[in-house]
Amino acid sequence: MLIIDDIIFSPIHSILWIFRELYNSVQQELVNEGDAITTELSELYMMLETGKITEAEFDAREKELLDRLDEIQERGTTK
Repeated sequence: MLIIDDIIFSPIHSILWIFRELYNSVQQELVNEGDAITTELSELYMMLETGKITEAEFDAREKELLDRLDEIQERGTTK
């Protein structure tokens, strides 16, 4: 019976494996995107400190990046 069970449930196990891999890929992509935004924020702070951008430009860009980061975190916690 074990061989028959393996044959019958093989497609189900394969589909579950595919879904797990997709989920893991999406989670890794969210982490990578969050890291990229954090890096952008660091660069933005450096640009402000060195005088390459104004305070207004900094505020606008920082708000945009923080909003994107919040969105990523919300997607990551919503399962």
